[in-house]
Amino acid sequence: MLTLIVLLPLLGFVLNGVLATRLGGNRVGKGFVTVVGCGLPIASFALVLMAFSQLRAADYAPWVEVAYRWALIGDSAFEVAFYFDRLTAVMALVVTGVGSVIHIYSVGYMAHDKSYGRFFAYLNLFLFFMLLLVLGRSLLVLFVGWEGVGLASYLLIGFWFDELANARAGKKAFITNRIGDAGFLLGMFLLYQALGTLDMDRINAAFGAGAAPAVSASLVGILLFVGASGKSAQIPLHVWLPDAMAGPTPVSALIHAATMVTAGVYLVARMSGVYLQAPEASAVIAAIGVATAFFAATIAIVQTDIKKVLAYSTVSQLGFMFLALGVGAYGVAIFHVVTHAFFKACLFLGAGSVIHALDGEQDVRKMGGLRTKIPLTFWTFAIATVAIAGIPPLAGFFSKDEILWFAFASTHGGSPWLWGVAALTALMTAFYMFRLLWLTFFGRSRMDAKVEAHVHESPLSMTGVLMVLALLSAVGGFIAVPHFLEPQLALPEVHEALHSYETPLLVLSVVLALAGLGGAVFVFGGSGARADALQRRFAGIHRWLLGKYFIDELYERIIGRPLVWISDRVFLRFGDRRLLDGTLDGLAALGRLGAAGLSRVQAGSLQLYAWFVVVGIVGALLWSWRHV
Repeated sequence: MLTLIVLLPLLGFVLNGVLATRLGGNRVGKGFVTVVGCGLPIASFALVLMAFSQLRAADYAPWVEVAYRWALIGDSAFEVAFYFDRLTAVMALVVTGVGSVIHIYSVGYMAHDKSYGRFFAYLNLFLFFMLLLVLGRSLLVLFVGWEGVGLASYLLIGFWFDELANARAGKKAFITNRIGDAGFLLGMFLLYQALGTLDMDRINAAFGAGAAPAVSASLVGILLFVGASGKSAQIPLHVWLPDAMAGPTPVSALIHAATMVTAGVYLVARMSGVYLQAPEASAVIAAIGVATAFFAATIAIVQTDIKKVLAYSTVSQLGFMFLALGVGAYGVAIFHVVTHAFFKACLFLGAGSVIHALDGEQDVRKMGGLRTKIPLTFWTFAIATVAIAGIPPLAGFFSKDEILWFAFASTHGGSPWLWGVAALTALMTAFYMFRLLWLTFFGRSRMDAKVEAHVHESPLSMTGVLMVLALLSAVGGFIAVPHFLEPQLALPEVHEALHSYETPLLVLSVVLALAGLGGAVFVFGGSGARADALQRRFAGIHRWLLGKYFIDELYERIIGRPLVWISDRVFLRFGDRRLLDGTLDGLAALGRLGAAGLSRVQAGSLQLYAWFVVVGIVGALLWSWRHV
């Protein structure tokens, strides 16, 4: 069953890739593409539900299924084996469940695209690799899925490759993730050298039993986190994710909600046995997580592209997840993965509905007043906004509040300063999300007259998905994910003296969320004059935030340009043209020179040949006279 869960989306990729795609056109009808592209992921979701019921019937004993033996090296067997436990069940349900509704949404969103079949083929491929990553028992199988989602993201981000910017965005995502993957590989090599296995359950057991003295848990933890920070867009490898908005909106939703960026969080949670023995690595993860959350939130405040706001929101929310991982609250981090999948998928697909209604417009400065024109999109977007802002009783409140609490009180690295930065970030989250909601749906219309005349609600295939995701965003917090995972991922202990702070901090987090809402309405309500005044007063700060702290420009100057110079001057001009080409050209010239000399000797002149014979005879006589 586990093998089938993984292979069904791959079958969809093969069928649509082979039968439905030819130079951007379709060999078969869109009906076939839709049935295969959506039906097989849904079937995979149904099998995950069946697997979950069997896991529960077996009292949650982990379930191993070996597909085949990959290689046998000495006594070590490398198997393509799938592993199903509580953590796998949660992640597989999110990947297949949310992934399936995004596929259904895509039917309406991509209906008129000329490469409809290719799109669904790539989407199925993305799901296959993510399931391989989640269900793989060993780091080796996980790494194949890890690299596969990188490939699929490259194909989908650059899906509309006719525009150079889209192709560059896909390339940027692919290359940035390869940097992180170098750390991942080194961590795997160290683990195999020390333990002789890459099976993650065995690695966790070995570290838990103190049976891994030959390798530093912190060193392994840091190396694996380098890979995780690439996939999950943490500082300094965060730069690819906002540019990933170049792909179609369903791709953005799939990357941000159900696949790709959650891979890094899953890896750290899955390897919790290592990180529990690595307090230094955990401290680094917590610090980078909270710094990323704050950093991305400040940028999101001023973005004007509806999808870019949501992109930086994802980077920030991933920072919250890594903060939870860093203080030992692994189950809470996965809880936020689940709730975030619900409301972020709803937000991105809601943004897609807005873009669909406005004929491709993404600038919130050219929106406004859409509340009554596309009401279903508005209400679902509003529910998801309230959820991500952390206002009770919606989903985001429960997971965010638990992260804040453990960041404050966990004995595994919690501290007031972590809570303070995270709480300030939560305030900014509420502010920029309600700013986005207000500028898009409230106030006066700022749309072009021609665009406004054709504004319409999206088809049921899109709005129906939005309603399902809005419902999950509202009630998803009542799914007790941390307590379900607690037998496997125990919650960290908290300082006894801090228990009395739990309720006041909970109330304060709600107050901060409401303050963010009120602040957004105050600044952007009415004519928007207050927002314009603030922008003029803090023009320098606004420029830095709008320029994303110019990190991309910094990387281009200190990394991109030097590499281009080295590639051009050293490798191309000297190494390729002078050294390699020069050597080959020199050998050719030597050959021509030798041929020219010999051609004079073999000239066809009998007198010259007779002269050579005489000279040879005289030379032989002289040699004999001197040596005999």
